[in-house]
Amino acid sequence: MKADIGLIGLAVMGQNLVLNMNDHGFKVAVFNRTHSKTADFLDGAAKDTTIIGAESIDELLNSLASPKKVMLMVKAGQVVDDYIDLIAPKLAAGDIIIDGGNSLYTDTNRRTDALKQQNILFVGTGVSGGEEGARHGPSIMPGGNPAAWEAVKPIFQAISAVVDDYPCCQWVGDQGAGHYVKMIHNGIEYGDMQLICEAYQLLSEGLGLSNDEIQAVFSEWNSGQLQSYLIEITANILAFKDTDETPLLDKILDCAGQKGTGKWTAINALDLGIPLTLIAESVFARCLSAQKTERVQAAVKLPKLAVEFTGDKASMVQAIGEALYAAKIISYAQGFRLIKEAAQEYSWKLNYGEIALMWRGGCIIRSQFLNNINDAYQADPNLDNLLLSDYFAEIMQKSEAGWRKAIILGVEQSLATPVLSSALAFYDGYRSECLPANLLQAQRDYFGAHTYERTDKPRGEFFHTDWTGTGGKTASSIYNV
Repeated sequence: MKADIGLIGLAVMGQNLVLNMNDHGFKVAVFNRTHSKTADFLDGAAKDTTIIGAESIDELLNSLASPKKVMLMVKAGQVVDDYIDLIAPKLAAGDIIIDGGNSLYTDTNRRTDALKQQNILFVGTGVSGGEEGARHGPSIMPGGNPAAWEAVKPIFQAISAVVDDYPCCQWVGDQGAGHYVKMIHNGIEYGDMQLICEAYQLLSEGLGLSNDEIQAVFSEWNSGQLQSYLIEITANILAFKDTDETPLLDKILDCAGQKGTGKWTAINALDLGIPLTLIAESVFARCLSAQKTERVQAAVKLPKLAVEFTGDKASMVQAIGEALYAAKIISYAQGFRLIKEAAQEYSWKLNYGEIALMWRGGCIIRSQFLNNINDAYQADPNLDNLLLSDYFAEIMQKSEAGWRKAIILGVEQSLATPVLSSALAFYDGYRSECLPANLLQAQRDYFGAHTYERTDKPRGEFFHTDWTGTGGKTASSIYNV
């Protein structure tokens, strides 16, 4: 009996996806560049399964039923291209190559188009959920050549997470749309994590709460509107004790790592002219944390000025929770606004509510909050921004006072809140009918003849002023972000 799908790359994610497929009745063939890893897998976690081990690419391909489906779970970048170059010549028209890694969406665009010329179908799919998700049900975001969807759909939807009988896997769109949506997911993940970290620091250093007290706060938050996987695991982390029964968290170095997807999201936002301030600040916060040695020196050279908190702690805890929720809404509003701009820029037909539903299970940012996002897009599929929906607008108005109090606490205690603060700055700017960009345009025209529009003239008419009396009438070319 031929295998339903082949998978290359037996790192943890690859192994767990294979076991997940096997659990759901699919016959899987596997290959790893280091064959000993394949042997160890077959003798270990895959023992007594129907999983087939292959010692070569040819053996793997020969074991597959047509149309052949080969999934790559390898390092993003050149390694993916190398395997495609190796596999594609051995495939027939209509066979399918799937990239399940964290590839940049532009690479997926290129690969989809190139393989289409060879009559090979390409799928670039985001897979979120980490090791546990891969094993028991991830969020899967496939895009690429739509002709491949019907062939991979039964497998992907069977192994994905399911929430309310809805598989957390739907076709996202053409070319790199799937990997793009996964990139935005990861950017939002960066923002969510940093928001939680800032709330933690306000509770810890700002209010002087113990780890156990903060753990109780996060547990309570997880039973309300802030319920999410990241809030849940934060409560678990706060409760975890080291071998000496002291909090392990207090012994972890405050130096964060990153793999680049948050940076990709911020760069894309700059390219498309979308203010993705919260996610960008979360990336910079990780960069700042990495400057540990320099920060230690600065802490001595630039001592903090702090005012001890003397107010009602319970009231401030509530304010911090309101700030966390309001800023979280900003993060998703910015993220979905960027997705909408990308859909227009790259001619993708995307279902924004469906994207939110796919993120409800399996993935890192899963939360009940995503149902509300789907509701907003169901009510208005052409919604420009989540902040304009009645549901979220009401929450923002109710949360604003607490949000400002939390940031003031950070300012008074000399505690950095770059993401909470940038989110509020965006919110205040977004709802401002008038911004000081009139002065900015005057400055640009003064020194560079970049022109400006006038409030008393129709939009689209541009003017230049000879501000000094010594300039000319020639204007510079116009560039609007």
